[in-house]
Amino acid sequence: MWLRRDLRLDDHAALAHALHEASRIHVAFVFDTEILDALPSRRDRRVEFIHASVQALDADLRRLGGGLWVCHGRADDEIPRLATVLGVGLVVAAHDDEPEALARDARVAGRLEAEGRSLVTVKDQVVLERAEVLTATGKPFQVFTPYRRAWLRQVRDADLSERRVALASRLAPTAPPPCPSLADIGFQSAGLSDLPIEPGSAGASARLEEFAGRIGDYHRRRDFPGRKGPSYLSVHLRFGTISIRQVARLAWQAIAAGGPDRQGAEVWLSELIWREFYFQILWHHPHVVSSCFRPEYDAIEWEDDESAFEAWCEGRTGYPIVDAAMRQLNQTGYMHNRLRMVTASFLVKDLGIDWRRGEHYFADRLNDYDLAANNGGWQWAASTGCDAQPWFRIFNPVTQSNRFDADGGFIRRYVPELEALDDKAIHAPWLASASALAVAGIVLGRSYPRPIVDHALARQRTLDRFAAARKGDAGHVTR
Repeated sequence: MWLRRDLRLDDHAALAHALHEASRIHVAFVFDTEILDALPSRRDRRVEFIHASVQALDADLRRLGGGLWVCHGRADDEIPRLATVLGVGLVVAAHDDEPEALARDARVAGRLEAEGRSLVTVKDQVVLERAEVLTATGKPFQVFTPYRRAWLRQVRDADLSERRVALASRLAPTAPPPCPSLADIGFQSAGLSDLPIEPGSAGASARLEEFAGRIGDYHRRRDFPGRKGPSYLSVHLRFGTISIRQVARLAWQAIAAGGPDRQGAEVWLSELIWREFYFQILWHHPHVVSSCFRPEYDAIEWEDDESAFEAWCEGRTGYPIVDAAMRQLNQTGYMHNRLRMVTASFLVKDLGIDWRRGEHYFADRLNDYDLAANNGGWQWAASTGCDAQPWFRIFNPVTQSNRFDADGGFIRRYVPELEALDDKAIHAPWLASASALAVAGIVLGRSYPRPIVDHALARQRTLDRFAAARKGDAGHVTR
């Protein structure tokens, strides 16, 4: 059993399949150097989260009489090598539909086949996958709302049922070597213990239990970054320390019960369906990894403004809600979903910078980075993706700030230099009176930046830019 982005032993479709096919199971994980070597830092919270989760898995397996085979190297070398050492005939894993992962699995399958062995992968990380939800004409959906309706019509209780795993007495008795340390794989602690993220299945279960007590308020609280509204399960779903079926069952059962939790559960389930929508977009349209979903927008001429991009990255744009969000990301590896939309819209539609640059920045820093979701979210914000709302949707950062952080509590947490401003002025300090700024000890341009762009002017440039691309004249945009 080759674990990848499914770091648990419970409710595990691929592991259940392996147990059905074989009387003895070895469980393995590879710290894949093809992935690790591409990371920009040797202090990466995601690697630390994975490592801690792998250690917990190893401990659980040893209590059951086995252990986890933990390799460090290229997966397409390590898995065939380990299969030979252990003398196994079948390797089982869960589907991973990212293009590079599919290529890796093809290489592993080829090498195993050359040695008379085989690789089998099965669905596990989504409820409905690939081509399971199609239009009436058999085509993949390109807009979320009809996809959601079709998903809800099609899903059955069996799709959400637990995939039971009984490992006792089925683990091969050969004891693996001890799990390598974080230093052994070339990394240092990134301070994961300083954040409220408990790794492994135990951390995921505790987080789900906590969220279950407030799922009924999800629809009312989820958009406010200063409130405890989200589930905070995204990192666990990303690395599979919890089953998507278990999470979706929570919502499904609350909806079926029809009680006070129903509306919150419906909105939460819709967010899980968004996740599956982006997975199937990536499966059917892998070109989105590097290109616009809508080909006409590949012709857009983006701004080449390195200083503006750096200001956005570092949280010094002069727009407090954008700066607070970017500082939260840089400090913690987390960003609230509403703020992901706000900051992405600002980069693309206020600064006119290519969405791919922002997508890559998020990819390097998000604890819960997932290619399908990150790419889908950025293309949604950039209006280059599969979305019914067209290119003239442009978030006003001040309006968003006033609406979703009305008392400025979130801004004050991450932009403390604005702490003394009142609840109105904190959203747009450049509009505050000279006396209010003086009382707060703020000198615009020194203690806090002036806005690096005028939103109204930037909005018009964006409209011109997209209109030109739609007419096939992307190079002619008034600057």
